[in-house]
Amino acid sequence: MTHIKILLVDDQNLIREGIKSLVQLRPDMHVVAEADDGTEVISLIARHQPDVLLLDLQMPCVNGQDVLRQMQNRNINTPVLILTTFDNHNLVLECIKLGAKGYLRKDVSFKALTNAILSLAQGKTWLQPAVTCRVEKGKEQMATNDILVVEQLTEIETQVLRLVAGGYSNQEIADALHKSVGTIRNQVSSILSKLDVRDRTRAVLKALEIGLI
Repeated sequence: MTHIKILLVDDQNLIREGIKSLVQLRPDMHVVAEADDGTEVISLIARHQPDVLLLDLQMPCVNGQDVLRQMQNRNINTPVLILTTFDNHNLVLECIKLGAKGYLRKDVSFKALTNAILSLAQGKTWLQPAVTCRVEKGKEQMATNDILVVEQLTEIETQVLRLVAGGYSNQEIADALHKSVGTIRNQVSSILSKLDVRDRTRAVLKALEIGLI
């Protein structure tokens, strides 16, 4: 069996040990190295060649953003999944601009974490949408026999939709993904058409209901 090699960087020992224990419940995932701040991350990547880097942001000495900058300056392409306690709009955008491929809060489920790791290991992205209580309530009220059929979204459209779900504007999404605003506008229009909805809010709600994001 091929293992997904993971480098885990978090300054809180208890959280780091908990994440490690959970991740390694899967037989196809293995934490090959750990660190409690970003000082040694570059050398650990060179030594262990991880498939995915799980990276905390708020750390002493060298924080997560600094690690991303170092990786960007050295053209190190190891996929980075940001794990953080906070939902900070500007911080998420900065990390995406610096090359992070995924973003998750630390209070996510085990399934969400492992799905995110799998996605990054496969060369995809994973951005956790902001899910409101109203959305969750709406999902619970859905009839179990409802069948929603939509045209398949492309990978980039799914990524754009996740950022839309996070509350980002077309300009912010364009900046984060290094695309023109016109391109993002066209992709949003395509998403609305494929989901058969009139606006961005309804697109996010429907995508959550049918499990697209």
